Amino acid sequence: MNLGYVPSIDRRKIGHITPSSNTVLEPLTALISRGLDDLVSHHFTRVKVEAISLEARHTEQFGPAAMLPAAELLSDAAVDAIIWNGTSGAWNGAGADRELCRLISEQTGVPSSTSTLAQLELIAKLGFERCGLAVPYTADVAARIAAVYAGEGVQVVRSAHGGVRGNREMALVSDEAVRALVRAADSPDAECVLLICTGVAGAQLVAELEDELGKPIFDSIAVTLRKALSMVQIEPRIKGWGSLLAGEPIALPAAP
Repeated sequence: MNLGYVPSIDRRKIGHITPSSNTVLEPLTALISRGLDDLVSHHFTRVKVEAISLEARHTEQFGPAAMLPAAELLSDAAVDAIIWNGTSGAWNGAGADRELCRLISEQTGVPSSTSTLAQLELIAKLGFERCGLAVPYTADVAARIAAVYAGEGVQVVRSAHGGVRGNREMALVSDEAVRALVRAADSPDAECVLLICTGVAGAQLVAELEDELGKPIFDSIAVTLRKALSMVQIEPRIKGWGSLLAGEPIALPAAP
């Protein structure tokens, strides 16, 4: 029986390190990129993540001791890029992600990046400086993210948080709750809104919310996928998922 899958030595392979309790990013990544199946395949491995907080036992979940063995497993599949599909650098610091990428590439010989670095690179490339911040996390984690982004030259002018701590529960945040977070994070001073978390399903709402708010919305899953594709020289033209993945020009919104 022909299931429609044709093996190809030309298909690029992206390796994703994912939080063990995340049930959102894999299906959304597959759904968004299904039109590119003849060009790229996605391969996933997991690291233990139970909860998101600023406690050492939770921030240490994302250290090299866990990440490097996961990256090594992906390199066994001869992937062309490795990406940490998680946003821990947003509160642990972008420097921690940069060092992690250095170690991964040094150990595996494979180019690497992270969700947080992809987000920061995108903002810098577009020349944005002021953003709204929408996260499912607790208030202290949201405040730490704002401080980390400020250190990278991005001012959070308004933020909204959902108060969720357990990582498995991120997948239970409803569409309407995501919409409410994004709306609450928006401000006339915000040039864009960042929906930061790869455990929350928000990518499917981006196009709708961009039309409503009149400005770009950068969801972590979509931004991470966009970065991963660029790492294997694939330029997406994917309609229905917002301006970033459609390949449309993104400019600063008009002044109110």
